[in-house]
Amino acid sequence: MISVSASAQRDYKLWLQYNSVTNASIAKEYKDNLKGIVVLGNSETIKIAEKELKTGFQEMLAVIPEFKSEIKRENNLIAGSQSSLNAEIKRRLQSDFDKINNEGFIIKSISFQNKKQIIITGKNDVAVLYGVFNFLRILQTNKSVKNLNIADSPKTNIRILNHWDNLDRTVERGYAGFSLWNWQKLPDFIDQRYIDYARANASIGINGTVLTNVNANALILTPQYLEKVEALANAFRPYGIKVYLTARFSAPIEIGKLKTADPKDPEVINWWKNKSAEIYKRIPDFGGFLVKANSEGQPGPQNYGRDHVDGANMLADAVAPFNGIVMWRAFVYSEHDANDRAKQAYAEFQPYDGKFKENVIVQVKNGAIDFQPREPFHPLFGAMPKTPLMMEFQITQEYLGFSTHLVFLPKLFQEVLESDTYQKGKGSTVAKVVDGTLFQNKITGIAGVANIGNDLNWTGHPFAQANWYGFGRLAWNPYLDSEVIADEWLRSTFSNDENFIKPVKNIMIKSREAVVNYMTPLGLHHIMDTGHHYGPGPWVSNLSRPEWNPTYYHKADKNGIGFDRSKSGTNAVSQYAPEVAKLFDNLETCPEKDLLWFHHVSWDYKLKNGQTLWNGLALKYQEGVNQVENMQNVWKKTEKYIDAERFHEVEMLLEIQYKEAKWWRDACLLYFQQFSGKELPAEVEKPIQTLEYFKSLKFPFAPGNG
Repeated sequence: MISVSASAQRDYKLWLQYNSVTNASIAKEYKDNLKGIVVLGNSETIKIAEKELKTGFQEMLAVIPEFKSEIKRENNLIAGSQSSLNAEIKRRLQSDFDKINNEGFIIKSISFQNKKQIIITGKNDVAVLYGVFNFLRILQTNKSVKNLNIADSPKTNIRILNHWDNLDRTVERGYAGFSLWNWQKLPDFIDQRYIDYARANASIGINGTVLTNVNANALILTPQYLEKVEALANAFRPYGIKVYLTARFSAPIEIGKLKTADPKDPEVINWWKNKSAEIYKRIPDFGGFLVKANSEGQPGPQNYGRDHVDGANMLADAVAPFNGIVMWRAFVYSEHDANDRAKQAYAEFQPYDGKFKENVIVQVKNGAIDFQPREPFHPLFGAMPKTPLMMEFQITQEYLGFSTHLVFLPKLFQEVLESDTYQKGKGSTVAKVVDGTLFQNKITGIAGVANIGNDLNWTGHPFAQANWYGFGRLAWNPYLDSEVIADEWLRSTFSNDENFIKPVKNIMIKSREAVVNYMTPLGLHHIMDTGHHYGPGPWVSNLSRPEWNPTYYHKADKNGIGFDRSKSGTNAVSQYAPEVAKLFDNLETCPEKDLLWFHHVSWDYKLKNGQTLWNGLALKYQEGVNQVENMQNVWKKTEKYIDAERFHEVEMLLEIQYKEAKWWRDACLLYFQQFSGKELPAEVEKPIQTLEYFKSLKFPFAPGNG
C-alpha cells in the first residue's frame, strides 16, 4: 500500500516534485551557498514563499537552512519585496528594479557587508513568490547557484486558464475527470486541491482563472453561486491569481427578470452595472468577464440587431469603475453565411478595429477554424492594430487524441507565436502582436483552455501535465523555446539523468508532428468524427450545417483533395498581409505542411520529395504510426530511471495511441482511396478492416462532451 500512495503523491505533485539532489558536487554547492534564509515580510503571500522554500530545501537537500530575521553571516538567501529590503541592498539593485515590471522578479548574487548573499526580490510580494519558484526550479534542474544575475518579467499582463467547466461538474472537452470546483461544498469547504491548483499555477506565473464554461450558465452570476466564487477568489488571492467568470449575454432575462438583453436598453445597461458592483463588493480584485456571444447558438448582441462592439462596450462600461476587463471571443461563424468558415471571424471583427473600449481585449483562437493539430496562424493577428488581441490556445487535446495521446503542445504554440504576420514588415510575429510590442497595446494576454480535472494526476496523462506547464511558461514569455520548456519539465517532473532526458525530450519535441502525420497531414483539417471529435470521420456529410461536416473541409473527389482558399477559390489568402498571401496563394511556394489548407490539389501532383500527392499523403500517415511505435520503443528503455507506476501508466497510454494512430491511418486512407483510385505505396501497411467497418463504429463512451 505504501508504494501506491507514494506513487500517487508523485503523480499529483506535477512539476513540483522537489526530488532529492543525487549529484554530490551539486548538492554540496547548494548547501555551501545556502546556509541561512532570511524572509522579509509577513503577508500571506510571503508566508507561502517561506513555506515553499522550506519544503524545497527539505525534499531536495534533506536539510532546512536556518531561518533568521536578519543577515548575520555569509551565504544567505534573502527573500523579500523591494520595500522590505535594507536601504543599501535596495540601492545596489536599483538598476535591476528599473528592468522589471510589477510582476517581475530579481534573483541576484551580491556581496553585502563583505558577505556573499543571494537576493530574491520584486516590486511586490507576488513577484517575490514568482522569484522563489524560479529559484527552486534552478535547484530542481541542478543548475549552479553561483553568480546568479536574473531579472525576469512576464511579457503579457493576463496569463489565464479558461476552464470549460459546467455547474454540474462535467467539463466540456475535459479528459481528466470532473471539474475541480465542488459547488455543493463551497463556500465553507476549501478543498486542499484548490490550494495545490493555485500553487501549481503560481509556480509558472499564471495569474488568472476563468472558472466557468464559455458556453455559459447565467446561474453563476446569482448570489447563491457568487458566495462560492468569492471563497475560491479568497483562496487564490495570495498566489496572485484573479478569478474571472463567463457572462451569459441573456443573463438579464434569465436571472434578472428583464424582457430583453439588448445592450442599448437602459434597463439592461443598468442591470449589468449593478451586477458588476455586486460582484466587486464581494471580490474587489475580480478580473472581469469572458464572453462567447452569437457563436454556436450562444445569445449575443446580434439577437437585437446590435453588433459585437455594442455588446462588449456595454459590459466594459459596467466593469470599468473597478478596473475590470472584458475578454470578447472572436470565435464566430454563422450557418447563414455561405462564406468559407475560415474567413468569417476576420470578416466580422476586422472592421471593428479601434471601436472597442480600452478595457476590452478580443480573444482570438490560434487558427481560423478550431484548434486543429495544425492550422496557419489566424489572419486577425496583426490585422487589428488599434485593438488588443489575446491569444487563445487549447491545452486540452480536443482534436489531438484526448488525454490518451502523448502530444507536447508547446511545439504547436511556438510554431504559431513565431509565425510572421508581415503586418508591419518582416519580423511582425504573432508573439509581438500578443505581447503588445508591435502596436503598443495597453492590455495583453494569453488564454489556455485548461486540461485539468479531478483525476489524481490532474490532466489524465502524465505528459499532458507538460502542456499546462508549457502554456504557463509561454504565457510568461512567448519567445521561449519549446525544447527548453521540455527540458525544464522533464527534470522537474522525472529525473535529471541525461540518459533519460535526451531520448524522452526527443520524442516530446517530435510528438506533435507525429499526431499531424497520422491524423491530418499536408494541411488536412477538421476530419474528426462528429460531435465528440474522437477518431477519424472524413466521410461525415449529413450534419445540418455544411461547415460541421468533414467533407466540407477536405473536398476529396476524383480530381484531388484540399480546400481551395487561393485567389481563384474562396480567396481566404487575401485576409493576410500581401507577403503572406502571396506565399500561401502560389501552389509552388505554399509550405507543404499547409498545402491542402489552401489548395485543392491533384492526386498526381508532385511533392518536393518527388512523390505524388497520393503516395506522399499515404506515406505521411504511415510515418505518423512509425513515430508512435518509436515513442513506445524509446519509452521501454526508460524503466530504470523512473518510478514503476508512472512508467507503466505511460506505457499503457502509448499502446492506446499506437492503436489509434493505425485506426486513423487505415480509416482515412481507405476513404480517400475511393477518390484517388490508386494503390497504397509498398511501405504503407495494408488495412485489415474495411471502410464500412470504420464507418460503423460508435462511441457512446467518448468523454468530454460536457
